[in-house]
Amino acid sequence: MKLIIRWIIVSLSLFVANWVLPGISVVGKAWIVYAVMAIVLGLVNAVIRPVLKFLSCPLIMLTLGLFTLVINGIMLWLASYIAVKWLDVGFYVDGFVTAFLGALIVSIVSVILSIFVKKE
Repeated sequence: MKLIIRWIIVSLSLFVANWVLPGISVVGKAWIVYAVMAIVLGLVNAVIRPVLKFLSCPLIMLTLGLFTLVINGIMLWLASYIAVKWLDVGFYVDGFVTAFLGALIVSIVSVILSIFVKKE
């Protein structure tokens, strides 16, 4: 149940990022795109993000953790690329700046929505 709630929260966060940023566009049935994109983003964050954080550990320490925001943007950009090219899901991110801001919005909205979820 917790996984489904987290999946819905990320899907809603992606909706808000699409709504706020003009550089993110969705083609096709929107809620299906958000749902698939949430799964792809979760898998990318689970598999690739730890490796990228390990490789950039000195840079993360040098910037006092702010480089993790850049990593979040790269993960959203990569997840969008995988969703479009491999899965034929229409979630397009125009560039890195849009991905960076989109990842920031997704993170903030996810934290806010997670506050309202009852912890077990």
